[in-house]
Amino acid sequence: MNQRTIQVDALESEAIFIFREVVAQFEKPVLLFSGGKDSITLVRLAQKAFYPAKIPFPLMHIDTGHNFPETIEFRDRLTQELGVELIVRNVQDNIDNGTVKEETGRYASRNMLQTETLLDAIEEFGFDACIGGARRDEEKARAKERIFSVRDDFGQWDEKNQRPEVFDMLNGKIDLGQNVRVFPISNWTELDVWSYIKKENIEIPSIYFAHKRNTFLRDGLIWSADDAVVFRDEEEEVVERMVRFRTVGDMSCTAAVLSHAVDIAKVVEEIRDSSISERGARIDDKRSEAAMEKRKQQGYF
Repeated sequence: MNQRTIQVDALESEAIFIFREVVAQFEKPVLLFSGGKDSITLVRLAQKAFYPAKIPFPLMHIDTGHNFPETIEFRDRLTQELGVELIVRNVQDNIDNGTVKEETGRYASRNMLQTETLLDAIEEFGFDACIGGARRDEEKARAKERIFSVRDDFGQWDEKNQRPEVFDMLNGKIDLGQNVRVFPISNWTELDVWSYIKKENIEIPSIYFAHKRNTFLRDGLIWSADDAVVFRDEEEEVVERMVRFRTVGDMSCTAAVLSHAVDIAKVVEEIRDSSISERGARIDDKRSEAAMEKRKQQGYF
């Protein structure tokens, strides 16, 4: 057994412990599911945590309407195969009722608009713990969060007022109106996630593997030209390239990377040799130095 396998096995055990603590300490948890690799990993961990019983909480997707079709198809197929409840709430509904306003222009994205829809859904169903796949290695604001990260009754996160987490002691006590965001794979890296996917032979959407796609360049990043929601100037030339996506957000804010990694083994090798963060291809993180932290303070996941 090599060192990588030992590390991944230890991380798996920690995550399973966290899942069981969530069910033990909270009355109405939910797993936030996007169809991306991290939330797919969470589903496998939840299966293991409660086997042979079914996953004892629903999955919920905050659908912006600008997701990659491959991830939506995968989301629907996976939840049907597992026989778990899938809750979908749509950002478009908040746009239609006027509670949020859609952005326009070349950098327009619905990513920020998810917050309102998420907070509405938490209140609608009375969820007290929302489980998600954020990792500390992704972004510096996420590196500050605890595994049990308390939100106030407005859904806001206070980065200066967090509970200590000593050893494996997770404090799920919350006041009326508060809820907790839970991060079972907080201590994992991108390479850990891919190593686990390889070890467990987990199926993931095809968008994560290298494929030919019509693309154009903007700001040094590669954007999909096949998707109507991605803004493109007339002078931005469309070229077919061999690309894949390291992270899957909205089509309008997620760029591709050049790649020939057509299977998981090659993806793991590519990630091991990469010197660029996976969120380096997310334009929504580049709006300001503290873009993610500000979104979290407003209630974003």
